[in-house]
Amino acid sequence: MIELIDIHKSFGSQKVLDGLNLTIEDGRTTVIIGKSGGGKSVLLKHMIGLLRPDSGRVIVDGVDITRLGDKELNEVRKKFGMLFQEAALFDSMNVEENVAFPLREHTKKKDSEIREIVRERLSAVGLPGVEKKMPSELSGGMRKRVGLARALAMQPRIILFDEPTTGLDPVMTEAINELIIRTQKNFDVTCVVISHDVGSIFKIGHTIAMLYEGKIVEYGAPEEIRKSENPVMHQFLAGSLEGPISIM
Repeated sequence: MIELIDIHKSFGSQKVLDGLNLTIEDGRTTVIIGKSGGGKSVLLKHMIGLLRPDSGRVIVDGVDITRLGDKELNEVRKKFGMLFQEAALFDSMNVEENVAFPLREHTKKKDSEIREIVRERLSAVGLPGVEKKMPSELSGGMRKRVGLARALAMQPRIILFDEPTTGLDPVMTEAINELIIRTQKNFDVTCVVISHDVGSIFKIGHTIAMLYEGKIVEYGAPEEIRKSENPVMHQFLAGSLEGPISIM
């Protein structure tokens, strides 16, 4: 579904992506892990075309998006839904208006159709009947569920999750993990998840990719990652101070 080929990206003198190669399989969940500030969010922004590489190619569903103009790129972006780290809901809108926002912006559907889609998407994420609540009335976990409902509104083929369990307690973290698994299966979407949570990555990922010093240094199924002899992977999974990953 997505292929990144020899991607280079620098900001001034700081090289963030350094000849990165990564394949995101269609209809599967790929989890990208790595140290804080190591370029994971930058990588995610390349997938959706919010950033363009200094060199290299980003292929989305067979199309090289690095060669597209803004209008064509916006069409490709309709294939994506995105759940941001803090859900990024509009505080001045109620839940129904938040979930309906992309439908009102990008379609000509009737109000009755939009209300029905909103109702279906909220039910799918386990939040029936909250349409009239404001974001300030919701818990952190509920806000993330509303964010996912909005991400699903346009029936995307790909959903990007930027650290979806950050700031949640263990019980809610497990609930969000289960929701990601159900969403991938029920909507038959390709999921890309950035996560630091070791328990989560093995639960939700069909494939795990380790980003380190601008490259993918380990890639494989959970059982392969558990057996990895890569010292970077060992240190990350163990949460150890000893190893190649610097805390600076």
